[in-house]
Amino acid sequence: MGKLRHFLESNGFQSFIVAVIIVNAITLGLETSATVVAAIGPALVLLDKVALTIFVVEIILKLAVYRLRFFREPWNVFDFVIVGVTLMPVGEGVTVMRALRILRALRLISIVPSMRKVVQALLRAIPGMGAVVALLSLVFYVAAVMATKLFGASFPDWFGTIGASTYTLFQVMTLESWSMGIVRPVMEVYPMAWIFFVTFILLTTFAVLNLFIAIIVDAMTKENHAEEEETRGTLGSDHQQIMAELGALRQEIAALKRPAAE
Repeated sequence: MGKLRHFLESNGFQSFIVAVIIVNAITLGLETSATVVAAIGPALVLLDKVALTIFVVEIILKLAVYRLRFFREPWNVFDFVIVGVTLMPVGEGVTVMRALRILRALRLISIVPSMRKVVQALLRAIPGMGAVVALLSLVFYVAAVMATKLFGASFPDWFGTIGASTYTLFQVMTLESWSMGIVRPVMEVYPMAWIFFVTFILLTTFAVLNLFIAIIVDAMTKENHAEEEETRGTLGSDHQQIMAELGALRQEIAALKRPAAE
């Protein structure tokens, strides 16, 4: 089991799995092209089955090596679920389940350390994002009520209800056709409407949303710091062990020299 564990954790095996995931993702993408399917459809199906077989064998080997400890690692559980979902039986015409096969490409997140670090930072940032989401929701609600009362009578499709106003304001926040598509037509009826929309954009797009970025950057900084501390701790323990072994070796050498001197 020791050799098998070393093999599963080796860089060569990890690189092989990454290559299989990438090839499988490309294969599933090519299946969306009718021309490619007509030309090499059977080969694509074969490659997909080979990739799935490799993933299943990998999971089985890891279960054999780690046993119940396999499920203590969240990324192992993530891989297990992804592979398990794509193994579910698919009937004729059930395109949704067939489309779920592309989820295997998400395994790159658990394999590639840099991707895994980003996801861990995002998860770490979720508690801090809660307050920002609450603040953004409050701003959206206040702005939607104001927009409905101010512009709803003349533009019922955009601001006739709070729901419609919220959707329109979301479009404005993303800056997608906000000026020519929404604000300028509104300004033809309400010339001073630009004050409302510009203030809304400043509060949401340039202020609140930047808080998300700040929280994520802070979380990634903490993640890097935690990883560096763990590395220092590992190196420190190894250094102490080496020094202890050197001390014991010196004592043994000194003990051997004493009888010779006597």
